[in-house]
Amino acid sequence: MGSGYQSSGHIRTVAILGTGLIGCSWGALFGAAGFKINLFDSKEGGGRRFEEFWASVADTLVELGIAADASVPDWQEFDSAAQAVASAEFVQESIPERLEAKQALYSGIEPHLPKSAIVATSSSGLRLSDLQEGWRDPGRIIIAHPFNPPHIIPLVELYGNERTDPDVLGVAREFYTRCRKQTITLKREVIGHVANRLQAALWREAIHLVADNVVSVRDVDTAITAGPGMRWAVMGPHMLLNLGGGAGGLQAYCEQFRDSYSLWWDDLGKPQLDNDTIAKLKAGIGEEIGSRDYNALRAERDAKLVALARAINTIDS
Repeated sequence: MGSGYQSSGHIRTVAILGTGLIGCSWGALFGAAGFKINLFDSKEGGGRRFEEFWASVADTLVELGIAADASVPDWQEFDSAAQAVASAEFVQESIPERLEAKQALYSGIEPHLPKSAIVATSSSGLRLSDLQEGWRDPGRIIIAHPFNPPHIIPLVELYGNERTDPDVLGVAREFYTRCRKQTITLKREVIGHVANRLQAALWREAIHLVADNVVSVRDVDTAITAGPGMRWAVMGPHMLLNLGGGAGGLQAYCEQFRDSYSLWWDDLGKPQLDNDTIAKLKAGIGEEIGSRDYNALRAERDAKLVALARAINTIDS
């Protein structure tokens, strides 16, 4: 691509392709951060979905200090993806996770992209090398995978490969930082990136403990939220276990618990999401949910995440 840009200062307009839950969340975040938003979705009602989503999260974005007020940001809906990207310096693509659909979308928008525009896909599991197929200029597309909901959770996982333009990752990293995100950069391509792999490893054992009648769904969730989950919100596992080693740090911790971890790892389960297991999980989560509906649960999650984010930011500052 050879964009020539060394910073994200030129970015004024962001195109959001796909106005599902993730796309609307991205759009709300970028709009709150002061960027003009160009929306496109192949399904009708993308603009209405965005407006409804904004109304539901505006107060949260103000509370987080990202939005100055709850005023609806500058946005416009377009009839085609090509029109949406034509005036955008940055594109966040969040259509469903189907390789053929994404490749078809890219072939349709590439001729209309401004020369310096970067395309970031929210893909959670597709390989960048596959997504680059069919591009005349594959150097402008990167993986930029968020954690749901993107307007609250700061993580963005970035990945570019040997075909990626040298400027692109740096510009994207700075752009996301301007939007109050925290980025990590993968050194090589792996299925599921980083955070989803870590989540999958934990959930596998959580399922095993339920399926093997060790504990209920409610209690395994409590074991996380009232235990390691609280610690993981403020420090990562390596740093926490470094503290667990006392003055000797991670070296001392590893030496003390190497045999224990070997026993635990050897005993971890390998469950399958078969019908019986799914039914058991469904029954358990139903008991845990009780009378709360989806909207109530989402509001509870977001309120707690905002409180946590504000507490962490206060400590960090």
